[in-house]
Amino acid sequence: MNDARPIRADRPRPSRVVVINDHSTANGGTAALCLLSIRQLRARGIPVTFVCGDAGENDDLRALGVEIAPLGSADLLQRPPWQTMAKGLHDPAARDLVARIRDRHDGPGTVYHVHGWAQILSPAIFTALRRVARRTVLHAHDTFLACPNGMYMDYRRNRVCHRVPLGVACLATNCDKRSYAQKLWRVARHATLFRCLDRRAPWAGLVVINPDVAPKITRAGYPESLLRVIRNPATPYTTRRIPAERNRRLVYVGRLERDKGVMDLVESAARTGTPLRLIGDGALRDPIARSHPQVELAGWQPPNRIGALVADARALVMPSHHPEPFALVIPEAVQSGLPVLVSDTALLAPEIERLGAGLSFDVFDPASFDAAVTRLRDMPAAEIETMSRNARSHGATLSSTTESWTEQLLDLYATALAPA
Repeated sequence: MNDARPIRADRPRPSRVVVINDHSTANGGTAALCLLSIRQLRARGIPVTFVCGDAGENDDLRALGVEIAPLGSADLLQRPPWQTMAKGLHDPAARDLVARIRDRHDGPGTVYHVHGWAQILSPAIFTALRRVARRTVLHAHDTFLACPNGMYMDYRRNRVCHRVPLGVACLATNCDKRSYAQKLWRVARHATLFRCLDRRAPWAGLVVINPDVAPKITRAGYPESLLRVIRNPATPYTTRRIPAERNRRLVYVGRLERDKGVMDLVESAARTGTPLRLIGDGALRDPIARSHPQVELAGWQPPNRIGALVADARALVMPSHHPEPFALVIPEAVQSGLPVLVSDTALLAPEIERLGAGLSFDVFDPASFDAAVTRLRDMPAAEIETMSRNARSHGATLSSTTESWTEQLLDLYATALAPA
């Protein structure tokens, strides 16, 4: 490629990176970052083979010269129940696909990078990667490598879970959104994961996206020495500071789903008489439109349009129920000078408060939620401006840039290629 960017001369260069993920289109945060990594690798002239669980219909990647090896399967929830039960636990076809790609491309300069496996590919892929563990990077975009339900969340009690995965207390607790039978299936899948993925094998590294994620991973038996902290990249919504002190409206960006706390936010805004705009789509859109017509529903928007929709906001609210390990909307808003109100379940909440860039609250306590909204609404303009400027000045510490994120991945790859 003509626009290839050079890798530092003192750093081993991968001869190829085999990237592995469930999806080949940006249908969520994990896939979006996986695809970003591929584009960044190709911009540096590094050959990429992309193993994906779906049909691999991504012409943009092919135009970049990416070899795509699709499994051609569907998300577990879109399959017949019997197939979900069996293939979700262990899909031999996924294992064999990864093994074929490994046998075709493996060499001393080949690096493997696993982003997502839980929605299509299954734990079986790690059996095929065990032989090349020293050159395989595992990426914990969530905590599915550790926790059976992926979030360390007791959904039945609406509380963060502190149990040891697959411990006695974990097995005895019905924490699943759907049913205890579903929890037991997740337990069976996790037991399969721990058989296929030897946690004590010499993997090249397990990337966590926030330092506070590390204890959640080690709780499941992964050695601390395996972990590497690489914060996700974020781009501000706006190039200039949003003058939050002039505004009254709250905004939300994300899926309109109950576990994202959207209905809690809508009800708090109604109780406190605060204007609210929701940017996103999901199952709650129509119910909100019917029951709360005063809420502005902007629908799903491409990233380049969100800046204009948050420019008249006083704060962004991130009210997720479960312990979000990163929540990209937080650094995107903060780096734009937009204060944030964040659920205290989010792992970035303590950092937000230390930076003086926003407030946290208990999303499960309406009084706590209302108090945070009211406090921000009634805060003097000078204090809001200080909070906005703190956010703008110090928000970059919450994330990486695209360039620094890519450089950290290449450094990790270089370590994987160094002699044992």
